[in-house]
Amino acid sequence: MKGFVHIRIDDRLIHGQVATRWSTGLKVNRIMVIDDAVAGNDAEKSILRMAAPAGVNTSILAFDKAVANIQNGNYEGQRVMLIVKSPVTLVKMMEAGVQLLPVNIGNMSNRPGTTQYKKSVSMTPEEKEAVDILLKAGIKVTAQMVPDDPDTGIEKFF
Repeated sequence: MKGFVHIRIDDRLIHGQVATRWSTGLKVNRIMVIDDAVAGNDAEKSILRMAAPAGVNTSILAFDKAVANIQNGNYEGQRVMLIVKSPVTLVKMMEAGVQLLPVNIGNMSNRPGTTQYKKSVSMTPEEKEAVDILLKAGIKVTAQMVPDDPDTGIEKFF
């Protein structure tokens, strides 16, 4: 993942904490969102772009296009923060041959059919299984809402 500096799971995608704390702290010049539904919704893309900090580019892409861009090295020389809504997307990326960086779970809202593992982290059985797959593959997965919080391994909450 040449050019990538951080991977975050956050079902809110680009919002205040990402715009003010994460992107500035990591000195990113691009935020990439991978989500098929959002990539196909011009209104939602526009809202996310408005939430990004000034001077930070956005790439809001469908899964296949994003993976192709990553594999082609399109972001080499940049500082990119990747945001996805679910760990399932990251497992699919890994299965497509993308070498993942450590993963930070910021917020996964409490929804019907989820189990709450931490105040800000609730997962469906499929999402929990995806996190387990990432961990078994040797990928560090932490739960950290903001950069000042400790980057605690997610497995401590299971």
